Amino acid sequence: MSESVRPVPEGFHTLTPYLTVRDAPGAMAFYCRAFGAEELVRIPGPDGRLLHACLRIGDSMLMLTEEFPEFGGKSPQALGGTPLTVHIYVDDVDSAWSRAVNAGCQVVMPLADAFWGDRFGCLIDPFGHRWSLASQIRSLTPEQIRQAAAEIDFSAGCGAEG
Repeated sequence: MSESVRPVPEGFHTLTPYLTVRDAPGAMAFYCRAFGAEELVRIPGPDGRLLHACLRIGDSMLMLTEEFPEFGGKSPQALGGTPLTVHIYVDDVDSAWSRAVNAGCQVVMPLADAFWGDRFGCLIDPFGHRWSLASQIRSLTPEQIRQAAAEIDFSAGCGAEG
């Protein structure tokens, strides 16, 4: 008799970021310090590289693996950057921001009140991944956001006020 298996595992949502990093154990420790992550799973491979890890940040999961360039798995450091941003909504973005910056994240876009209703900023971690942190401070309709965006001079930056 087979037992019932959930298609989406307990604690996961439909979408889960899966990062490739150089020095996965170091990245895991950093994400715990910077973002309050909790380590759930760590599976080392026979050669010492981390095959798979799972962390929880808030109510969401983050998976990661070590670089495996022989299988096409390259980190942002190997690629010269990343086109991806991992976005985190938090209750208190100012304290979350301070924690991440104090842990060693580099500021890409300073924390500021943004035209779309969030207090928002962007960081890069020491492993080359880009993160955005935010708290919603105003609830705006899509039309209000479009109107606010039309008034922004995007040549001056990313559209954050402040």
